[in-house]
Amino acid sequence: MTAITRFAPSPTGFLHLGHAASALFSAKQAGPDGRFLLRIEDIDQTRCRAEYVDAIFEDLAWLGLQWEEPVRIQSQHFRDYEKVLDRLTDAGLLYPCFCTRKDIQEEIARIGNAPHGPDGALYPGTCRNRSASERADRVATGESYALRLDMVRALRQVASPLSWYDRKVGKQDATPEIFGDVVLARKDTPTSYHLSVTHDDHLQGINLVTRGEDLFFASHLHRLLQELLGYDVPEYHHHGLLTGPDGKRFAKRDKSKTLRSMRDEGMTAQEVIALSGYV
Repeated sequence: MTAITRFAPSPTGFLHLGHAASALFSAKQAGPDGRFLLRIEDIDQTRCRAEYVDAIFEDLAWLGLQWEEPVRIQSQHFRDYEKVLDRLTDAGLLYPCFCTRKDIQEEIARIGNAPHGPDGALYPGTCRNRSASERADRVATGESYALRLDMVRALRQVASPLSWYDRKVGKQDATPEIFGDVVLARKDTPTSYHLSVTHDDHLQGINLVTRGEDLFFASHLHRLLQELLGYDVPEYHHHGLLTGPDGKRFAKRDKSKTLRSMRDEGMTAQEVIALSGYV
């Protein structure tokens, strides 16, 4: 298999050493005969900034990485994701949720011992069984809502058990129900990470998804979305995360470890690459 990989950062801050390791890992997996793509995942328009997009291009080029053009910038393709949402809505798999975060917290507290998933307590399903007329009336009045995946209905449409292959840990049985009725879009962000990344990986022909092990559980949900939408199923490789002396993984808030700060301190690209562990 000729590997087609991608590095897909969100421009919410400057890249750090962990990003360098992830980008270099992805490019290495593509190899000389494969394809390495760069994608800008900027669906969160409240946090993403153009200066960070420019910095991503600059930092990766400084590391010696090359990628195919044009670069897919997600904020330029919101209509694409809306069409995917329309497909899921037409299939009866999405419903509007009018609950605020406070509403959800209060309902979870009332229930007690609410089941938890990778992102915390699962949504209790308050809006799942609202009538079609009530939903339509509330939407018509302009009330804010999110679009949630009806997990029970979605799983009923799956004909056989789902699985996916991770090059690090082998075959995995997909259990997307651990996410419950996950949000796939909000009024202020008309798509979610889960929806947009699954769509884009299929659209761009990515056949080897490389990303940090902190996103391992997301693959369970992405495998379900692939099945519902008839998308190709890539292989995965969830690599380890770099950590600092305190044992904590690098984060954008750790300004002393950004690639540009290391460059400003006089470090060479080869020194940074060596620190990343991917020489």
